[in-house]
Amino acid sequence: MNWLDKLERKLGRFAIPNLTVYLLAAYVIGFGIVYLMPEMISYITLEPALILRGQVWRIVSWVLIPPATNLISLVFLVLLYFSLGTALERTWGTFRYNVYIFSGLLFTVIAVFLLYGFYYFRYGVEVPLYMVGMVGTNYITMSIFLAFAAIYPDMEVMLYFILPIKMKWMALVYAAMAAYYFIRGGAGERVAIAASLLNFVIFFLSSRNVRRFGPKEQARKARFRRQSAPHMKYTNGAKHRCAVCGRTELDDPCLEFRYCSKCAGNYEYCQDHLFTHEHVK
Repeated sequence: MNWLDKLERKLGRFAIPNLTVYLLAAYVIGFGIVYLMPEMISYITLEPALILRGQVWRIVSWVLIPPATNLISLVFLVLLYFSLGTALERTWGTFRYNVYIFSGLLFTVIAVFLLYGFYYFRYGVEVPLYMVGMVGTNYITMSIFLAFAAIYPDMEVMLYFILPIKMKWMALVYAAMAAYYFIRGGAGERVAIAASLLNFVIFFLSSRNVRRFGPKEQARKARFRRQSAPHMKYTNGAKHRCAVCGRTELDDPCLEFRYCSKCAGNYEYCQDHLFTHEHVK
């Protein structure tokens, strides 16, 4: 079990379902701000100097800056990332998907603070926004796309509802575009690209076995849940119960349960009795 699994056992109940919907809703709100109240953009950008002066809402409000300022592009982006994001959440689970999105946002904020700190200690002045460029959510959405392509590389999507193309080829195009903008873009854009890619790399390296999130493995697990569901329902809706002490996950959410391969039948035990129980013959 890696650190994500351990973290999910402790904090999984705090995960936000349908996080993609909230993220895309923020883009739509930001799009409205750009066209209806453009003067407000200067109040929601990610600028560490102003955050340190008390404008702490900027740590979150920059998520409202939309990746696209063209209405048609925004519509395509919302439709595409709604399907990709919800599919990732179903594949990984709500908690793991939450960690992926929020860590990408956190890495971006930390990287921008480090960038501003570098300029301040080198030049002794606070760096205005125009010198580093506006940091938006373009590359957070790109990290969603890369994660989906890593799990479903051979899945075909209809590009602009017309051209069928496999996810792995689109991912290569995305990577090439990111490399181009990293070379040609400003410091802020480079930081955003590096933070999103760092999130993607760290997340998949920490997961180690990406195949367990693949379509075949997910289908196998779904069949197992359907077959075992009638035999795994206990009092108050519990799904696990120790055959020795009778405790369930409702008694202690930190309990771990395993089946014993040496017992004749489906006997499940908590971690306190997995290695100490008398085998059923």
